[in-house]
Amino acid sequence: MEFNDLVKRLLEENKVPEEGAEGTSFTLDDVLESGMEILADYGAYEANLRGPETKGAGVDSLKDLVEYYLDKLGLTDTDAMYYKKRHETYQAIWDENFRLNKELLSHADKNERKDQEILNQRYNAMILSAMNAPQEGEEEDDTPEEDAEYRGRKVKLNKPTRGDVKKFKVYVKDPKTGNVKKVNFGHGGTSAKRKGEKTMKIRKSNPKARKSFRARHNCDNPGPKTKARYWSCRKW
Repeated sequence: MEFNDLVKRLLEENKVPEEGAEGTSFTLDDVLESGMEILADYGAYEANLRGPETKGAGVDSLKDLVEYYLDKLGLTDTDAMYYKKRHETYQAIWDENFRLNKELLSHADKNERKDQEILNQRYNAMILSAMNAPQEGEEEDDTPEEDAEYRGRKVKLNKPTRGDVKKFKVYVKDPKTGNVKKVNFGHGGTSAKRKGEKTMKIRKSNPKARKSFRARHNCDNPGPKTKARYWSCRKW
């Protein structure tokens, strides 16, 4: 997924400081301001000639925005507080949209009220879709999901899940042998703990980090599904 144009523009305008930048902060108020811009930019209908397909881009934008905020708080999806703060952030976006919608409706005439209510339904749908979107490790491959057996137990093929040895794991069928293979990938799990290292966060919402990772791992040609590089590249 390409990092959306709006958040790129916010980065360029320094409304959203780049990850790792010194002397910068990103507060919940910044999230709400940027979130309302995203809803307005991607949620409008005929007024700015945007079609229904832009809803998906808006959902991705909201997800990136919230993940960026959580990252600035120093939280990763291995922290218990991550999920609590994530829920609170989306709730704050919902509440702010509700407040603004109520204010707009109070100044609108009959026709304007109807248009605004339609827009607000779309805004709400975007927020809910972003909030309920799969988290890292829950995203599925385009390949249809299949049941298979691995070492005497049933598993799902082509479905990355939270890992043990590494941050993620996925079961795939080796086309050469026909056997089911477990692929471990991502920096984390017991391999990182043994070295005293923390689980690394996927920073695909950072254009520079994403570009650097994909270049280092040659993600334009990620190789077969039986290799860790293929699945790591899919995450970025």
